[in-house]
Amino acid sequence: MSAPRGPFRYGDRVQLTGPKGKLQTITLREDGELHTHLGVLRHRDIEGADDGSVVRNSDGHEYLCLRPLLRDFVMSMPRGAAIVYPKDAAQIVTQADIFPGAVVVEAGVGSGALSMSLLRAVGEEGRLMSFERREEFAEVARANVETFFGEMPPQWAIHFGDLAEALPRDVEDGTVDRVVLDMLAPWEVLPAVSDALAPGGVVLCYVATATQLSRIAEFLRGMGSFTEPEATETMVRGWHVDGLAVRPDHRMVGHTGFLITARKLAAGSVPPEVKRRASKRSYGDEDQEIWTPGAVGDREITDKNLRKRIREAEKAAAGARHAADLRSAEAEGGSIADGV
Repeated sequence: MSAPRGPFRYGDRVQLTGPKGKLQTITLREDGELHTHLGVLRHRDIEGADDGSVVRNSDGHEYLCLRPLLRDFVMSMPRGAAIVYPKDAAQIVTQADIFPGAVVVEAGVGSGALSMSLLRAVGEEGRLMSFERREEFAEVARANVETFFGEMPPQWAIHFGDLAEALPRDVEDGTVDRVVLDMLAPWEVLPAVSDALAPGGVVLCYVATATQLSRIAEFLRGMGSFTEPEATETMVRGWHVDGLAVRPDHRMVGHTGFLITARKLAAGSVPPEVKRRASKRSYGDEDQEIWTPGAVGDREITDKNLRKRIREAEKAAAGARHAADLRSAEAEGGSIADGV
């Protein structure tokens, strides 16, 4: 994966900061123009400029040009499914201890937001296997990842099917270092996850509600093959800093989800008993009925909207491929037009 540096080229995504701090993200095109009430900014005025340059539009207004950071890209990219927010992705990489060279399993892939963070963390020597049940979601994720990296990362593979069935089929037992589950009912796949994980490996579940958090914790404890689970929630609050006017922002990113982690025990090991107050009620088979998308408020994207997201993501990926081809041709001393 090439480093995101060097002069801007056609096909690159550029984040523009205009007058009054308004942000806009564009993809550079040879004949492209950004039209606003403040004038026209031609893409050719940005092409060839260094990252961090300032350019003027037709009316003299200045725009700061920067390549989007991963967090910027994730928040503006086309979405098929809901994304894992940057604040949670950062915690997932840390709490699951995703390291260079790790073999990581992810389910599901969603729109690819978490996949990008995981791919960066495992590096070129690692391997990320993303499992997804819906192929149309995977199309959006694949295009988004290719757009951001400028190519399809060779260490990434997407597998289709239900994880409980696909994981034993595609992965040898005891060969996975880390498993990250972003799904409605992760406890349903934990037996397969336990088999795939190497001793000492980490499983991390990302869930939205307190009832999901409670059920997955009790399931992990009941299996007897994992350490005592640990649960956290991450909130991020920005601050307004201007001279002596220093105060918290009026708005903040509050609850998005819970993270719960546990580690795989060696075969035959029995974890030390942890004394806790007995619960008045445990989960039974009848509780399975409440774990449906509608019951937990999961919003289903319409087929028409999803097709639109796929087209947007694939268009951005095509632009990224063109930019990568230009850089490759320049590195070889020629150009695409020269046929080199």
